Amino acid sequence: MTIAVGDTIPDTEILEIQDGRPATLSTKEILGTGRVVLFAVPGAFTPGCSKMHLPSFVKRAADLSAKGVDRIVCISVNDAFVMDAWGQAQGVSDQFVMAADPVGAFTKAVGMDVDVPALGGLRSKRYAMVIEEGVVTQFLPEEDGFSVLASTAECVLDTL
Repeated sequence: MTIAVGDTIPDTEILEIQDGRPATLSTKEILGTGRVVLFAVPGAFTPGCSKMHLPSFVKRAADLSAKGVDRIVCISVNDAFVMDAWGQAQGVSDQFVMAADPVGAFTKAVGMDVDVPALGGLRSKRYAMVIEEGVVTQFLPEEDGFSVLASTAECVLDTL
């Protein structure tokens, strides 16, 4: 079942690089307080993710903050080192959490998992959501799961 507006974010473990090492965090901890924009990508360093999706959020981070967004979280079924390196390569700010979901626990829990053998198997469909105090208030999935049309920072800003 796919997550929907009004649902509470599931509590799973994700990883983020802290002090040069992977740190285990709970999604409740990262997504459960304040106003958070979460967006998921099929894979770090992939063309649509690197040329359009993540850059839209880097470019519009200040605009999102001005609309009351406390944190921007990018999640992908990748390891924490890859997510950290990708964030550094893309120039993300401290407002971003580059979250690794290496076994797809969160991705499966929100019903956005997809098997893509050409990309290594389990991946996330592309989407964005606004979460307020742990509850989904906006959900912007891509119709085909992979396009970069409905889940950009600009689309999120239009909902705020």
